[in-house]
Amino acid sequence: MPRVPALLVIDMQNAPVATAHRAAETVAVIRDLRERARAAGALTVTIQDQGSGTEAGTDGWQVVPELAPAAWEVVVHKTSPDSFLDTDLDTVLTARGVTEVVVTGFATEICVDTTARQALSHRYDVLLVADGHTTSARPDAGELAPPDRSIAHHNEIYHHLAFPGRTIRVLPASDVDFASRR
Repeated sequence: MPRVPALLVIDMQNAPVATAHRAAETVAVIRDLRERARAAGALTVTIQDQGSGTEAGTDGWQVVPELAPAAWEVVVHKTSPDSFLDTDLDTVLTARGVTEVVVTGFATEICVDTTARQALSHRYDVLLVADGHTTSARPDAGELAPPDRSIAHHNEIYHHLAFPGRTIRVLPASDVDFASRR
């Protein structure tokens, strides 16, 4: 079966990244992945949330400068944690023959998880980049898991998640390969 990967960069915008755990490290990982995807000719899709704190056109809505998409790159605007819901993401991926999404971004337990699971329902294989997603910094987590535990928890879930007819992988960014195999 052919493998045609696409990199998804979810909600790496000024407002969310300002609250992110390991923000600089995550941005650097995604920036490197994007450069490698470009070099391999793989599609990169920047997904931009339009919601409270990320209203279209505001500074908080802007993608962080290090990850700002090139004029020719695909940008998908969403209004829910699901990057497929009421967007053209599936149409874009299908038109390019994509079979696997490489998932990165913010926030691990909300938009990253929701989009990865919806990708499976849309019949894409999923590669969750273990060190390429993050969540909010929470000095006093209260009932929420501390950030490192939340990230590790989701990585572990995806190691064990099974979905009929789909391949699910969790890899560190250093092991991600964007070469297509047709």
